[in-house]
Amino acid sequence: MRKHINGPIMALVLTIIRIWLGFHWIEAGYNKIRSGFDASGFLQGAIANASGDHPTVQGWYAGFLEGVALPNIELFNILIPWGELLAGLGLILGLATVPALIAGAFMNLNFIMAGMGLSSLDSKLFAAAMILLIVGKGRYYYGLDRFVILFIKNHFSAKRSMLEMK
Repeated sequence: MRKHINGPIMALVLTIIRIWLGFHWIEAGYNKIRSGFDASGFLQGAIANASGDHPTVQGWYAGFLEGVALPNIELFNILIPWGELLAGLGLILGLATVPALIAGAFMNLNFIMAGMGLSSLDSKLFAAAMILLIVGKGRYYYGLDRFVILFIKNHFSAKRSMLEMK
């Protein structure tokens, strides 16, 4: 079974999913950077949605938003759009694929917890990122990581050989 998951045909399918996910992230990040993104309104809305008869945001998460995110809104206004753009670029190029997937999934999870809901696009992007994280090396077979990882392995094995010779 592992042979089929990591084979070239499945790698092509995973590459298409990876690039699709990357384009969504690049588009979201670019639009936020271009429009002068400010997350304060979104965060205040999420905090307000933590109360009432049917809250869509958990109280502990609203506490995090109120105590950590809002006081540091300038930092979040930089991290969110640039994180989206860089995660998307990494996924499209297949470079630093695993860190890009982790960053993208983490951002999606936070958007979902902030009240976007499971029916939003964020839940679909989160599911795609999690699938790509789980499947193995097929996710970067057609990408720059394939060459970068080989280079790093060869570089460190050469250094290890040199140290063992001494």
